[in-house]
Amino acid sequence: MKLHLIIGAGPVGSATALRLAADGQRVRIATRSGTGPDADGIEKVAADAADPDRLSRLAAGAAVVYNCAGPPYHRWPQEWPPLAASVLAAAERAGAVLVIMSNLYGYGPVAHAITEQDPLAATGPKGRVRAAMWAQALAAHQAGRVRVTEARAADFFGPGVRGQSPIGERSIPRLLAGRPIAVLGDPGAPHSWTYVPDVAATLVTLGADERAWGRAWHVPTSAPMSQREIYTALARLAGAPDPTLRPVPRWLIGTGGLVNPYLREFREVAYQFNVQFVVDSSAFTSTFGTRPTPAEEALAATLAWWERQVRVPARKELSQCTPAPNPHPRPAPPGPAPPPGTRGGAASPESARTSSSRSPSCGSSGARWPPAGPAACPWP
Repeated sequence: MKLHLIIGAGPVGSATALRLAADGQRVRIATRSGTGPDADGIEKVAADAADPDRLSRLAAGAAVVYNCAGPPYHRWPQEWPPLAASVLAAAERAGAVLVIMSNLYGYGPVAHAITEQDPLAATGPKGRVRAAMWAQALAAHQAGRVRVTEARAADFFGPGVRGQSPIGERSIPRLLAGRPIAVLGDPGAPHSWTYVPDVAATLVTLGADERAWGRAWHVPTSAPMSQREIYTALARLAGAPDPTLRPVPRWLIGTGGLVNPYLREFREVAYQFNVQFVVDSSAFTSTFGTRPTPAEEALAATLAWWERQVRVPARKELSQCTPAPNPHPRPAPPGPAPPPGTRGGAASPESARTSSSRSPSCGSSGARWPPAGPAACPWP
């Protein structure tokens, strides 16, 4: 039985912890609040992952360290570098394999199916941060200081994914209730979606198989589906009406970005939803023999989880948006008024944390996607 240290208890960190524990491994999961899944074999610890000394003590004796952390979306340039350096140092001191959970931001816009051989050519701050994190870790690996690998996934969906994805709490409860869904970008653009249980399985493989070390891998991901296709498939499986999709106007995104940091940051990655954005994960499958969970099965499991979280028809609060107080309010610029009935929402990717600049929440669940502000809640 080996010790595995996981940093972060979002959907991926939690799913990875549960998978390792089910395999009989010892798991220590570290978060700032000391939260995490409850299961035999899982130890939850409160710690600041940006403190290398504290993290090194927690990593002592670990065979693998998994970086599944997620700083606030709008603070990646400030918070990721010290956090990533701390996790790297802890893995190095412990002699552990370092498995980094990442995404596709580092590539920037790519017109073809993205492979691991494509350059990390992003020009936006979030993409550059992700690219720099991998460059730092890979340099340490090549210097013989630590063994590292990185998993890169597309947008998440699956059990436990709430505000970290378009396929989450801002859409599925509405779909189950037959209500319209707001979408960012082109609803017909091909897009890759990665199932969280497949991410967890990939991280476990990467930590255990030395063939994985020293390079990045794309998590096994099914064939791309546009937002229209995936919502239509979910509705069919749920026995719900065909979904009505309402694209969010660009002016609304721009206006909301003036007062909400999450919507402001979305503009950097809007290309991922405006045009084709798909991933090729064949390298992982050909090397390790693992295929993605069939899309129909993954979507059915996602629906089953959500049906346990909500009631149909949806409760009124699922569609209500109540702006939280903004400590630094800014007046909206002159321009056309928002359409009648618009309200605010907020967004965050994997394991995003609330920050001093509060975002509005939607309903009792505190929806975080799409990233909108008091002046920009696009759904009716």
